[in-house]
Amino acid sequence: MGAGVIKKGSGGGRRRRNRRGGAQPMSEINVTPFVDVMLVLLIIFMVAAPLLTVGVPVELPKTAATALPSDNEEPLTVTVAADGTVTVMTTEVPRDALIGRLRAIAAERSDDRVYLRADGTVPYNDVAEVMGALNAGGFASIGLVTDIGGPALDGAAAAEPSLAAPAGEGN
Repeated sequence: MGAGVIKKGSGGGRRRRNRRGGAQPMSEINVTPFVDVMLVLLIIFMVAAPLLTVGVPVELPKTAATALPSDNEEPLTVTVAADGTVTVMTTEVPRDALIGRLRAIAAERSDDRVYLRADGTVPYNDVAEVMGALNAGGFASIGLVTDIGGPALDGAAAAEPSLAAPAGEGN
């Protein structure tokens, strides 16, 4: 595969043969199989990397908060989709069975931290109900997952131009 033998032909007797009968080992390395394996591994990782995220699509609200530190244990993620369905990790759970499922999960986990992902269009009442179920299910540390880049509410973010009439001008 990588090494071979180059045999010299008898070319009129001008060349001088060495003591081993004229055969010399080939000292070149064939890197083609190595490159092929590396390209296959690259394609496998490119395809597998997007599949490692939680698969429920939601439109997260944008805030100025920073990311929470992560631990060794995979965090429990509860998602409230735009249509109101609740998903624990990748399993959809009916709302009436949510507390029982959360209690069973909490009994098996050492960490009581849970990340709540809610679509930005979900009413606050629905998110608060799920947070209450998380607390009743044994999870005391609830982190709300948002996208970065939202308003900071300290005047640092650019304000939208106001469409309201200036004060003092009446109809």
